[in-house]
Amino acid sequence: MDNGGQKTHNVFSMTQHVSNTGFAPLAQLEAYWEALRGNRLMPNRAEIDPRGIEQALEYSFIVERIAPGIARLRIAGSHLSDLMGMEVRGMPLTSFITPASRRQLSDVLEEVFETPATCSLQLHSEQGAGLPPLEARMVLMPLKSDLGDVSRILGALISVGEIGRSPRRFDVTRTSLRPIVADASLPPVIKGDKPAPVTAAKEPATKPEQAFREPSVPFRSETPRQHAPYLRLVKTDD
Repeated sequence: MDNGGQKTHNVFSMTQHVSNTGFAPLAQLEAYWEALRGNRLMPNRAEIDPRGIEQALEYSFIVERIAPGIARLRIAGSHLSDLMGMEVRGMPLTSFITPASRRQLSDVLEEVFETPATCSLQLHSEQGAGLPPLEARMVLMPLKSDLGDVSRILGALISVGEIGRSPRRFDVTRTSLRPIVADASLPPVIKGDKPAPVTAAKEPATKPEQAFREPSVPFRSETPRQHAPYLRLVKTDD
């Protein structure tokens, strides 16, 4: 994306405003992503191992870019489903955002994909009957797909406070974008190496190896298989 050298966002560390212990898993997810990428711009989607982010797993998600400014949730932790009161896989990420702020999030998604960049967002919930105030944070970090294009994002959404009546949606109150620069001074990531997992504070409800597993489609041949007989009797009069 050509921004003409102009940035409309403040640039600072994604974890600068996570002093509240309720947002601590965001720092773990960022550290994991940074360790995976090494001196590259970003890691690959296939490198993400849920065992390395157990403490952040219930808040984490992976989205796929399906159109400019639109990203669909392919995988999502249980906290996101709690906020919406339903299964959220397949929904656009903007479902968690109020209509007034959705354009802002769409613009941020394009910045993350195209610059590429990482982004931290501060969020505040709608309020009303059965809707107590919630403070929330979201982080977005790009990933390469198996095809090598930047079309995935690893992220997390954490809210602090009583959820109340679902669904809960948020206004975007601040965004902080950080363009990514490859660091040639860092050692290269050796294929097969993975950062050491951080010990979880508690066991996740879903097994880590299953939590970030995307549905697989079984292969079916369009040509019917011809089964040869196991034995064949050959009779001759010789």
